[in-house]
Amino acid sequence: MTGSREEYIHGTTREEQTRLAQLNRLLNQQSIARLSPRPSEHILDVGCGFGLFAHELAAAVGPSGRVVGIERELAQIEEGNRLVREAGLAIRADIRQGDAYDFPLHAEEWGSFDVAHARFLLEHLARPAEVVAAMVRAVKPGGRVILEDDDHEALVLHPPVPEFEAVWRAYARAYEEGGRDPRIGRKLVSLLVSAGASPARSDWPFFGACAGADTFDFIVTNCRTIILGARDAILATRAVTPGEFDAGIASYDAWRKRTDASYWYCTFWAEGVRRA
Repeated sequence: MTGSREEYIHGTTREEQTRLAQLNRLLNQQSIARLSPRPSEHILDVGCGFGLFAHELAAAVGPSGRVVGIERELAQIEEGNRLVREAGLAIRADIRQGDAYDFPLHAEEWGSFDVAHARFLLEHLARPAEVVAAMVRAVKPGGRVILEDDDHEALVLHPPVPEFEAVWRAYARAYEEGGRDPRIGRKLVSLLVSAGASPARSDWPFFGACAGADTFDFIVTNCRTIILGARDAILATRAVTPGEFDAGIASYDAWRKRTDASYWYCTFWAEGVRRA
């Protein structure tokens, strides 16, 4: 995650890094399939975190292609390099420490990329339009700009869990009170158009599961971990009391044991093309 000195609501603890690494492994396949990287392409990945996705892209574009990743937090870059080495993979992507509001690109690199991509970045920024505009400038005419992000109203639990849903709404309010947009997902196409790109595609990569699915335990644990990690920010909104927060977690824990539990969520995907 990058972006001025705006704080990442979940922090960069080792526990959070572990969660993000697991999330990367689950989502990268869907993102790669939709992005469809082509051999020899030059790709910019903004807010690349560990750079795991950037390294997968680099493997896909081959030795004549190139991937540049941008990440603000040095700890994330170092952990990403460790994870890549641990997996026995080559460090293929050029991961640069830098800011989403000030890309660390050389003058000749602007307007040279075939693809610019950002995932789970814009929801954490106070000025996402500036970053999307820079992504459009970074690609060549006809180049693709791909945005993937959250819309927190997309979450549906069934059977319903009203106590937890109140906590989830307070979590969204914490974003708003921090000057960020928890409903940025639905606005991705508008952001592309405002930045000078022609919209080309939108999609909803599924990120959910039901009881009995192989991914169910990780997905519901991931959500629980996110909420617990943001407890202080959630309580600061005063939308729920500490007792209501704890009741929401307890009701969620009871729900996840149901044999008919289903967790419905998606990321929002939008692709635009830089006009000539």
